[in-house]
Amino acid sequence: MFDQAMARIAGRFRRVEPRATARAFVLALLSGVERKNCWQLAEQAGHARPGPMQRLLRTTRWDADAVRDDIRAYVFEHLGTDDGVLIVDETGFLKTGTASAGVQRQYTGTAGRIENTQVGVFLAYASSRGRALIDRRLYLPDASWCQDTERRTRAGVPDQTKFATKPTLAGQMITAALDAGIGASWATGDEAYGQDPGLRALLESREVGYVLAVARSTRVRINQGRTAVRADAVADRLPASAWHRQSAGAGAKGPRYYDWAWIEIGTDGHRHLLIRRNPHSGELAFYLCWSPRRVPLSELVRVAGTRWCVEECFQAAKGQVGLDHYQVRHWTAWHRHITLAMLALAFLVVLAADATPARTAQPNRPARSTDPIDLTVPEIRHLLGAFLVPPATSPRGLLTWSNWRRLHQATARRSHYRRRLADPSTG
Repeated sequence: MFDQAMARIAGRFRRVEPRATARAFVLALLSGVERKNCWQLAEQAGHARPGPMQRLLRTTRWDADAVRDDIRAYVFEHLGTDDGVLIVDETGFLKTGTASAGVQRQYTGTAGRIENTQVGVFLAYASSRGRALIDRRLYLPDASWCQDTERRTRAGVPDQTKFATKPTLAGQMITAALDAGIGASWATGDEAYGQDPGLRALLESREVGYVLAVARSTRVRINQGRTAVRADAVADRLPASAWHRQSAGAGAKGPRYYDWAWIEIGTDGHRHLLIRRNPHSGELAFYLCWSPRRVPLSELVRVAGTRWCVEECFQAAKGQVGLDHYQVRHWTAWHRHITLAMLALAFLVVLAADATPARTAQPNRPARSTDPIDLTVPEIRHLLGAFLVPPATSPRGLLTWSNWRRLHQATARRSHYRRRLADPSTG
């Protein structure tokens, strides 16, 4: 199955050498190596130097966007179902310097605060068979990057790349997925995307329903569109009979039950304000919903609960296949590393889906069954690391790599010392 997955992208490489390097790169991402940067991936693959891996990310001629298209088709072919949902979200990549493409001090949910970070906007596909990342865009801040020609040139940002907000990037990815034939009846995302009217209009124009989180201060029109009121004010006026306890999906510890209420907004019967209440803390969350046809409350709840699948994708991509382990600064290298990590994750997800027995939906089955749980992405990656991708480095090779690393680090230290001694004022 791994060979079949790699065969899908083989034609994107013009020569056999980078094709073989890409295969070794992805295999090493699936291994148990501690840090999945070019140095350790090369050592894991049995290479004498990290050069081939580094060239694969930086200078070798291949189209990462074309490989992304192959991944998207691969995921939909294996996971596509009638209940599929497109999910947009972003994740941060913490950095220490200022040279990496798109890096600046900005808020990231990864750290929960303002940090020096790159931000990637991602599109995930989720269905009852599994979930995987299918597209990515690196967010390029306007003032500090888009308007700084010299900085853009150093980081290899293409001239045609212009500033785009995160919701705009999300819209571009959704449009590309739909144009490529990815069938999805729904889309969802958090407040950063739900607050954007342009993204909502795009989804409506493509006949894709949405359940998008919005702020409590969002104003909606009730009473057949006659009255404008804040979303939290609507929640305060609801009687007890308006709330319905339903599960937003199965979690690791059981069904995720919340209290839900929905109120028709607008005048066409296809728009709703969906409100989620935590039964323990009373915390509220709000969603703007639209569907091309009338749907029951349970369907909106299902889509709202699906949004968390993208967080699981980020966790698996970073924890299992090194999505954030790269040590590159260049625009092209970032997109290439991220794309190959997405391929590794997609392969694991497809393996997990194929290994899961076909069974009718039984939400309470885990409460009765004594069988092992279905194979998970971390467990499959662990097994692959143990059986299919053993270290290719001999003891002699290990010592050679140790010596090479220390020589390289000595060269870097010598350069730093010379610069510091030449100008003591640099601190």
